[in-house]
Amino acid sequence: MPGPDITPPKNSRALSFSLFLKYAIWAGAVAAVLAQPFAGHAAWQTSPLQSEAAHSASAQSQPAPPQSPSGAAPAPPATTSPQQPTEQDGTFVIRTDVDEVLLHATVVDDRQHIVTNLDRNAFTVFEDGKPQNVVSFRHEDIPVAMGIVIDNSGSMREKRAKVNQAALNLVRTSNPQDEVFVVNFNDEYYLDQDFTNDLLKLKEALEKIDAKGGTALYEAVVASADHLARNARLERKVLFVVTDGEDNASRETLEEAVKQLQEENGPSVYAIGILGDEDHPKRAKRALEIIAQRTGGLAFFPKTLDEVDEISRQVAHDIRNQYTIGYKPTNPRASGGFRAIRVEAKAKGHGKLVVRTKSGYYAGAQPASGTK
Repeated sequence: MPGPDITPPKNSRALSFSLFLKYAIWAGAVAAVLAQPFAGHAAWQTSPLQSEAAHSASAQSQPAPPQSPSGAAPAPPATTSPQQPTEQDGTFVIRTDVDEVLLHATVVDDRQHIVTNLDRNAFTVFEDGKPQNVVSFRHEDIPVAMGIVIDNSGSMREKRAKVNQAALNLVRTSNPQDEVFVVNFNDEYYLDQDFTNDLLKLKEALEKIDAKGGTALYEAVVASADHLARNARLERKVLFVVTDGEDNASRETLEEAVKQLQEENGPSVYAIGILGDEDHPKRAKRALEIIAQRTGGLAFFPKTLDEVDEISRQVAHDIRNQYTIGYKPTNPRASGGFRAIRVEAKAKGHGKLVVRTKSGYYAGAQPASGTK
C-alpha cells in the first residue's frame, strides 16, 4: 500500500503566499470584530448598571444603549438658549447656549397649591447670594427623560405589585413624549429597559421581580443619574425612586452620592419611602429628604401602600407644571466649584410663594459615575 503523499507542492512559494494572505484576512476580520461592542448587554460589561443571566431574554429583544453609564464622556452642560424648543427627528430638543445655566422650578403658595400663572418678572435668581440676569424663561409641558428606579430587595416582595402599578400610572399621567428607562436594584442594579415610552415594555421590565438581597440605593441612584447624563436625548431629567428601607449595601456614602447628583444638569429626584417596617426609619427618611431637596425634587413617606399610586400622579403633575429659567452666571463657570442657588418669586395677588429647585450645582463637573 502506498504511504502518504509527502511530495512537496510544485509551487511552494505560491502556496506560502496564499496561506499568508488568508491569515492576514482572518486576523483583520478578528480585529474588526473585537473593536466593536458585543451584542446584548456586553456594552455594559464595565457599567454600573449590569445585567445578569436571568435578564438575558430582555437583553436579546432590546438593543444595548450606545455607551455605558460608567464612560468618561462629559455631561451635557445645564444650559439652553432663549430659543423655543423644537422637534427634530421625532425627538423633542432644546437649542443650547454653553454659558447658560438652566433651572427647573415648581412654585407653591402658602396652601401648598402649585402656582402656574407667573411671568418672567416674578422671579429673581441668586447664585452664591448674588442676583443673576435671567436670559430665558418658559412655562410649558416639556417632555423629560426619566429613570424609574425601584427597590427589588427581599423586603419589597409583597409591595412590588402596587409599586409597579403606581410607576406605570406615573408614565400614563406624564407627557406622552417622555422617554423612560427602568432600573431594578437590590445589592446590585440592573438596567431592565432602556429609554422608551412603550408602556408594555416598561411593564415587562417592572415585572422582573427577584426580591432578595440588600439595598444599594445610593449606587443605583448615582448610576441611573449617570445614564441620564450620558444617554438622554431630552434636556430635562428626572429620577423616580421607590424604596422601603435604608441603604445597607452601597460603597458610597450619602454625601458622596448627593455630590454626584448635584453635578451640572443633574436630575431632579422624586423619592417615595415606604418605611413602615424599617428598623431605622429616621435615618432612611433623612437620606431621601436630603437627596430630593438638594436636587429640586420631593420626598414622600406614605403611611400605607395604597397611597403610593396617588403620589405617583402628584409627581407627574409637579413635573408637568414647572417653570424653566435660564441665567448666565456672573461668576464664570470655568472657575469651577460649588454654586449655591436660591430662587424667589413675588407677584400681585399672591401671598408668600415658595420656589422649589435644586439647591446648587458643581460648575463644569463631569457626569456622575458610580463605581463597581
